[in-house]
Amino acid sequence: MTPPKTPSLHKHRSKAVTDGIARAPHRAFLRATGFDDEAFGKSIVGIVSTQGENTPCSMGLAPQADRARLGVAAGGGVPVTFTTISVSDGTSMNHAGMRMSLVSREVVADSVEVAVRGHAYDGLVAFAGCDKTLPAMMMAIVRLNVPAAFVYGGATLPGHAHGEQATILTAIEAVGAVQTGAMSPQHLQGIERTCTPTAGSCPGQFTANTMAMVGEALGLSPLGSSMMPAVYSERLAIAQRAGEGVMRAIERGGPLPRELVTRKSLENACAAVAATGGSTNAALHIPAIAHEAGIDFSLDDVATVFQRTPLIADLQPGGKYLARDLHEVGGTPMILKTLLASGHLHGDVLTLDGELLADALQRWPDADGIIVRPSEQAILPTGGVTVLRGNLCPDGALLKVAGLRSLQFAGPARVFESEEDCMRSVAARIYRPGEVLVIRNEGPKGGPGMREMLSVTAALYGQGMGESVALLTDGRFSGATRGLCIGYVGPEAAQGGPIALIQDGDLIRIDAAAGLLELELSAQELADRKARWTPPTPARLGGVLEKYAIVVRPARQGAVTHSGAVEWPYEDTRP
Repeated sequence: MTPPKTPSLHKHRSKAVTDGIARAPHRAFLRATGFDDEAFGKSIVGIVSTQGENTPCSMGLAPQADRARLGVAAGGGVPVTFTTISVSDGTSMNHAGMRMSLVSREVVADSVEVAVRGHAYDGLVAFAGCDKTLPAMMMAIVRLNVPAAFVYGGATLPGHAHGEQATILTAIEAVGAVQTGAMSPQHLQGIERTCTPTAGSCPGQFTANTMAMVGEALGLSPLGSSMMPAVYSERLAIAQRAGEGVMRAIERGGPLPRELVTRKSLENACAAVAATGGSTNAALHIPAIAHEAGIDFSLDDVATVFQRTPLIADLQPGGKYLARDLHEVGGTPMILKTLLASGHLHGDVLTLDGELLADALQRWPDADGIIVRPSEQAILPTGGVTVLRGNLCPDGALLKVAGLRSLQFAGPARVFESEEDCMRSVAARIYRPGEVLVIRNEGPKGGPGMREMLSVTAALYGQGMGESVALLTDGRFSGATRGLCIGYVGPEAAQGGPIALIQDGDLIRIDAAAGLLELELSAQELADRKARWTPPTPARLGGVLEKYAIVVRPARQGAVTHSGAVEWPYEDTRP
């Protein structure tokens, strides 16, 4: 017998599971999960998190996700919780496991898509905390285009060591100091034990906090939520309101994610990254989110916004302050309001609540003048992240300039065929000041997986060589990276890009002020080397890396793995 109908304005997709005689088996399964007759007339909202014990970034997500259940229920829906994976950059760096980090972005996004489409959920509230899980959840939300909200789990509080404030970056860079003899192993152990005292993500403007800020700028996350530490109880209230907000969006039919993610809001997201000296990884993730909305937004578009946006926030790693400090004076809305006031932000885009961003920002404070400066008093006139061009990177490359003492560098290349080769030389100090250390074969296809090089860059800084050498790679850098570190060089070596043609001793010239990255060789010499170049024979990979290497697209396109936005359900055109 079909259960009695409960009038509802909410149900949309889940009717495919709950309505009609033919759905009796479906309802039987749902009854086994706790559904009753009344529940079948309500919206079904998925609540997904990357809760797990593999990283402190994700350990505080379960209580927040549980509060979202209350919000969905209060709004008249039925919450259904599920979880998905995360890969911790903190424990996968500097070994082969880092190949899985960027790959996990696609796995997380795909897994959420599979669950929501497979069960025909009407909406989604998504929680994430570790670097790749944030863009992954936003990608899934935009791909699905159901009423949804993304809530970041928050950053850890800073720790302490030997009487000073310390973070995970302190520990990473201290390794290099021990390698040079400038610090004792016992001192390092003291930092290790106390630098990360709570659950949460890295506390500086590294990749997690950068992408959390992107979530607010895109309108996918509640305003004021991203910089709040993970352990603050107010996060529970934010999570509950997110659940209630998704129910309102279901009832009124929007705003849907693809109404929030527009070219203007994508430019706002880029402006937020540039204004805060955020992670270079954002230039990979923002185009990938745009791709899910069917918007062609490449590294070129990112570069345009970076170039016109001033650096106004004094945040680590290039600056002084942490996410908690920014939260206490006004959070991400303070950044956005300051950019709006100087004409560097589009105010006519929608927030998660359906309000115009310009109107919503009026309730937030102006720049405090210390952590966030007015645009006319900017730290740098252009953004803290710069896109470079030249004969060494026809598709572009990325450099975080926030905190750099010099924007020019020239020196001979010392070439390494992998991150491990370079790390061994750095650990043994087999390099010279003035050199450009080149790490190739680490791009999306060539890695595969586009590993980030935080351990190498941090070791250089710890050895006091952070700006005495430059580092150049077709791989990625962590959001915590600082120094003259150029990544995402494209085309990558595996595709025969110029980085594959560099030889030891070649002169490389970097001019971040002019946006140039040049290999001091004639066009004829480059052409001759390209004619002699043969691609390396790829190793047999098996498993997920084999599939990823086949389908992944270039970094300038976001290293995405499918053709882009479609409507759901697909139209069945089979005869």
